Amino acid sequence: MGVLELQEVDGTQLAVVGGKAAHLGVLSRIEGIRVPAGFCVTTDAFRQVMAQEPTLGDQLGRLSRLDPDDREAIRTLSAEVRRTVAGIAVPAELAAEITSALARHGEQAAYAVRSSATAEDLPTASFAGQQDTYLNVVGPEAILDHVSLCWASLFSERAVTYRLRNGIDHRTVQMAVVVQRMVFAEVSGILFTADPVTGNRRVATVDAGFGLGEALVSGLVNPDVFKVRDGEVIAETVSAKQLAVSALPGGGTREVAIDLPRQEQPALTHAQVVRLVQLGRRIEAHFGRPQDIEWCLDGDGFQIVQSRPITTLFPVPTAHDQENHLYVSVGHQQMMTDAMKPLGLSMWQLTAMAPMHEAGGRLFVDVARRLASPANRAALLDLMGKGDPLVRDALETVLERGDFIPTLPDDGPAGPPPGGAPAPIETDPAIVAELIERSQASLAALRRDIADHSGPALFEFLLEAVQEHKRVLAQPLSMQAIMAGMEATWWLNDRLQDWLGEKNAADTLTLSAPGNITSEMGLALLDVADVIRPHPEVVAFLQDVAGDDGFLDELPKLAGGAQARDAVDAYLDRYGMRCVGEIDITRPRWRERPATLVPAILDNVRNFEPGAAARRFERGRQQALQKEQDVLSRLRALPDGDRKAAETKRMIDRVRTFIGYREYPKYDIVSRYFVYKQALVAEAERLVRSGVLPDVEDAFYLTFQELHDAVRSGTVDARLVSERREAFRSYQALTPPRVLTSDGEAVSGAYRRDDVPDGALAGLPVSAGTVEGRARVILDLAQADLEPGDILVTAHTDPSWTPLFVSVTGLVTEVGGLMTHGAVIAREYGLPAVVGVADATRLIADGQRIRVHGSDGYVELLP
Repeated sequence: MGVLELQEVDGTQLAVVGGKAAHLGVLSRIEGIRVPAGFCVTTDAFRQVMAQEPTLGDQLGRLSRLDPDDREAIRTLSAEVRRTVAGIAVPAELAAEITSALARHGEQAAYAVRSSATAEDLPTASFAGQQDTYLNVVGPEAILDHVSLCWASLFSERAVTYRLRNGIDHRTVQMAVVVQRMVFAEVSGILFTADPVTGNRRVATVDAGFGLGEALVSGLVNPDVFKVRDGEVIAETVSAKQLAVSALPGGGTREVAIDLPRQEQPALTHAQVVRLVQLGRRIEAHFGRPQDIEWCLDGDGFQIVQSRPITTLFPVPTAHDQENHLYVSVGHQQMMTDAMKPLGLSMWQLTAMAPMHEAGGRLFVDVARRLASPANRAALLDLMGKGDPLVRDALETVLERGDFIPTLPDDGPAGPPPGGAPAPIETDPAIVAELIERSQASLAALRRDIADHSGPALFEFLLEAVQEHKRVLAQPLSMQAIMAGMEATWWLNDRLQDWLGEKNAADTLTLSAPGNITSEMGLALLDVADVIRPHPEVVAFLQDVAGDDGFLDELPKLAGGAQARDAVDAYLDRYGMRCVGEIDITRPRWRERPATLVPAILDNVRNFEPGAAARRFERGRQQALQKEQDVLSRLRALPDGDRKAAETKRMIDRVRTFIGYREYPKYDIVSRYFVYKQALVAEAERLVRSGVLPDVEDAFYLTFQELHDAVRSGTVDARLVSERREAFRSYQALTPPRVLTSDGEAVSGAYRRDDVPDGALAGLPVSAGTVEGRARVILDLAQADLEPGDILVTAHTDPSWTPLFVSVTGLVTEVGGLMTHGAVIAREYGLPAVVGVADATRLIADGQRIRVHGSDGYVELLP
């Protein structure tokens, strides 16, 4: 069937009528919602027409192979495809169906002819504005011509680029066309049922202008903007609307000037705005998610001509009550803000020490109750501020409003802040040795015992193993050791600034601190490079590895290759459980993808001389020792200097004893995760062999409990896996907020500083010093290509990025805090570093010269 009336269409017919028509069909059934009458030329008709041109298959194949950044190639080939499609004659039978439909609705009436692609107006990709719409089309011949133009617009340059960037195959997308009676609007515009800027679901935004909506869409005029909350207009901006787009009597549109007295009149009254938002809330409730709605106002009231999901909003964690909740991003604390797959999310929730809530493929902690308690509020804000000052500012911003977080009576005395420690401990290196020994013994037992379990029994065992996992992490001595190092750092920075006027003195005093498993990992890769460097054949071979993870098996065939393989294998034995985004158990580990390390190894071979690791560590140790002597000498010259020097010496010893241990618990977590993962992957492989799963990685789209159920029952819901995969793809395009309210408002926070030069990028100073050099913007560890003097600029760094730190002279990240991994390692390596620089990877161009002020917390962009 080539034509369907809109009233015959429902939401199940996406493949037949495309996203726009499917939504319009649903809208037309909602009580109280008026939709212009019309019909839809289906995707069956589109396929019938496309099949008439045999060259299209080859053209679309070439289009699918294009790089989304190759604009010239996309422009040329998409234009070729459009010419091909527009040149295909509409078959006589289809033309008769369309003409017959026009006769039912008024053959000589005016119509809007609108594209409706099958990858359009979806919950995960709106494709807004990617295909064409034609207004005020009159007469059957013109309608047929514009239907062909809509088909061709499926291959507009912008639509092709959008699909390439979203991983959608051009050959799988079909085009339907909506033909609707034209609404000669007095006023038109857009209604967002959630604030598109802040994400607040309780605030609706209405954009309105005179005439047809094309004036707003094309940017001819600035609209009036109204914000509505709880049935009341809470803000409005009335713009000077000099132009409007109106329909011509014989078809087409034109721009017209608006009379001067009317230009600054509101396009809608407050009563009309509130009424429109009420209609929008009805539509939102029906679709179950915030909507982006196109509307028109004529003499008969509001008509709805489009409704699509707002795909840019970050989802809100589900709460089963009506209370206000305030969520803090776990990813910003863990230095991994990427979306996680369901198995990764559920495993982190299982092993976490606090309840965590999922939204948008990320995890959040609800801090509303702690903030509501005066006794706990200050401690929480202090802790958050030390981790990330932007999080603290965002929380304070919400508190200052006074209408979201109430002040509740305290149930009892204030508890320690999350992650806080009990009583202090002695400065004794044996404590750290004992903690590491306990951890290694527990991990060895896990590896031994898990081998005896499979099938459903494995999952029961893992639930018990998780309790041991939590016990090891929560042992009081471990928390005391971590806090001892952190508190000594803060003490040194505060006191030495007060006494000597010196900023961030602890940064130098902690250089080459002993026992830091993460900094040792970076230096150990320098030792691997030392083994490889003397063998040119091995170096040449590694330069052509290009992601081939089987390269270790080939190395022994080369001169010096056996030694190289042994060195890499030994490194992987100690660190192979690590990877980028390692808190997500589903991410491939270095042991699974060893080729990931090859670029860093080659950088080390090229940029360093033999023995660099030992020399670097010793140089840092000597600098720290000299700094200690200098500080103590200067303190003794002050009034009451002997006491100040003695206290400072105790704190220096304390920080060097414990600060390295700060990294060990994460190493323990990730080591356990790799053991868990290997066991779970083995179960997934059994499900694949038995035909339950098509692919091992399908298991990653199930939660821990769902995978347990699949192993027990021998069945998996394939539709669920498919939906989860699509949801994950959409989540990857979202940027998680640091703080999110249960109303959906993303609160970013600000530095509120006046000491940053004009044009500089503000951030948090975490490692002292100033360095100037070439910025290397790197988003993928495997794509690193560094030269001496480069400054690493990236979104976030977890411990897996440490091998790059040995090759750079400075660090800039978008996410981070004083005690996050990147900051700790930057200090130990003596790299000036600024973290928490909003949009650094976008605002700093790869190759641009920059100056990093690690003591003052800003980055200058140099000419």
